Amino acid sequence: MYKGQHLPEHVGIIMDGNGRWAKKRGLPRSAGHVAGASNFRTIAKYCSQIGIRYLTVYAFSTENWKRPQEEVKALMRLFRQYLEEALRDFTEENIRTRFIGDVSVFAPVLRDLIEQVEESSKNKTGMVLNIAMNYGGRAELTHAVRQLAQEVKHGSMQPDEIDEAAIERYLYTAGQPDPDLIIRPSGENRTSNFLLWQSAYSEYVIMDILWPDFTTEDLDHALEEFAKRNRRFGGI
Repeated sequence: MYKGQHLPEHVGIIMDGNGRWAKKRGLPRSAGHVAGASNFRTIAKYCSQIGIRYLTVYAFSTENWKRPQEEVKALMRLFRQYLEEALRDFTEENIRTRFIGDVSVFAPVLRDLIEQVEESSKNKTGMVLNIAMNYGGRAELTHAVRQLAQEVKHGSMQPDEIDEAAIERYLYTAGQPDPDLIIRPSGENRTSNFLLWQSAYSEYVIMDILWPDFTTEDLDHALEEFAKRNRRFGGI
């Protein structure tokens, strides 16, 4: 278990590579998503145990709807299974679960389960787990701008009063610190529309490991790399 110094307060993870993991094994892509979901539970519990205060995982992006319909349906079934398991198995974990993104587009049964999971964990005092579902950084900023436009329209705010703090009030992560560290397994070198505003000064660690193969030891290595970084936030 990680016992290093300079533990990041907020970690983001782009859970990438499930489909490629399955293809390498001659399995359907849905099998990779099942393996990835199982690994997510392992990593989330580990982050809670070592003292991470906030964990944000990228589960389903606004662009993922473009995938083959059968794959999207399989992902929706997997989300439902996860939510049912969270209600049953996560009750002993001191983890507060939140869902960020536009969840209004999901089927009623999924929306009900999301509400139940958030409600059942709202009084937990441990790690805050943000699960990004139907999330996109650009969509999040568009949502924030629309909310501010409504304030200006109704006269409760003037255009010249809009500043960074005003925008942050309407982000899905409002009230939370920005991620200190973002981990990208699978070897891709893209932000993939993940936490675009919040990641302005995040440290990125890219790892050539497909998400289902990502272990707690790999997370420890990423944390060790983060601890070596000199974060200047634009200063000297």
